[in-house]
Amino acid sequence: LYGDLKMHVPFPFSLLCLQVIKCKAAVMWEANKPFSIEEVEVAPPKEHEVRVKIVATGICRSDDHVITGALVMPFPIILGHEAAGVVESVGQGVTAVKPGDKVIPLFVPQCGECQNCLSTKGNLCSKTNLDTSGGLMADGTTRFTCKGKAIHNFLGTSSFSEYTVLHESAVAKIDSAAPLEKVCLIGCGFSTGYGAALQTAKVEPGSTCAVFGLGGVGLSVIIGCKAAGASRIIAVDINSDKFAKAKELGATDCINPKDFNKPIHEVLTEMTAGGVDYSFEVIGRTDTMTAALASCQYNYGVSVVVGVPPAAQKITFDPMLLFTGRSWKGSVFGGWKSKDAVPKLVADYMKKKFVLDPLITHTLHFTKINEGFDLLRTGK
Repeated sequence: LYGDLKMHVPFPFSLLCLQVIKCKAAVMWEANKPFSIEEVEVAPPKEHEVRVKIVATGICRSDDHVITGALVMPFPIILGHEAAGVVESVGQGVTAVKPGDKVIPLFVPQCGECQNCLSTKGNLCSKTNLDTSGGLMADGTTRFTCKGKAIHNFLGTSSFSEYTVLHESAVAKIDSAAPLEKVCLIGCGFSTGYGAALQTAKVEPGSTCAVFGLGGVGLSVIIGCKAAGASRIIAVDINSDKFAKAKELGATDCINPKDFNKPIHEVLTEMTAGGVDYSFEVIGRTDTMTAALASCQYNYGVSVVVGVPPAAQKITFDPMLLFTGRSWKGSVFGGWKSKDAVPKLVADYMKKKFVLDPLITHTLHFTKINEGFDLLRTGK
């Protein structure tokens, strides 16, 4: 299509990229309200930016945290950050992708120049706006307008829109044969959980693991623990309906804290004769973060915080939990350097090195997004 336009249109092809696109988007006008499907205007990409047609997007708990105020962002806003799509146009200076390329947006970009990108130890690029509430592009403006009002973006991605604009450091080109409705999960949930086990914790063969929270990310942690060769993977959730799927993906034990009269960390310590080698908190609650830490082996256990911490909350814990030798780590996007890792993860999926289908419980039309969030909140 783009080739034909280039041959037959009697003015420079680049001018076509300068048009504003009108499309549908799910706008969140204020906290604790339903999404409103609106017609929005999406400005063309500026220098080093890419405009993408979103084909598929996942619903993630982090999006819901913004709605409830647990993650503070400015309103009005277009949420969404776990997606896959096709490049529609590019701004000046973009060389990594071209129109027609299949891509996955990256809420953790990879600029390749900052201290964290250059380090072999880090992955949280300095261009990541995970801990800021600006909701704007690098130049301090937004590419979204609705009813004459500027609409903020979310984590530089805003995938709850039929078209979105991203910085080129926040786009990864992927295999053209990849099914976008499946690999969109690699944009957040799967990579976050899978990497927390393989990259952040570095789970070892024969080790014991406990996973707190069995949503899509928690299940992806289980996939990662199994891939690493863990001998025992204990799944923990207050919703026992999730246990069958956890076992299908590799959990050896499933326990519901409501079934016990003692703290869950004591239950896990008894089950494993001293505590697990690795624990993962994949919920985003301070009480389960400390419980996951306490469930680790007291001298060398490693606990990883994967769930987004709630805003304005602090953790109080006995420092002896760390003094005896436990390690407490955090993991954003599974510790992967996004631009490098995402194409490789997609390639691994295409080679059937892991599965994604069991993580997809429902497929809904975009206009049913409020129903999707209801399913999320009810644990379905």
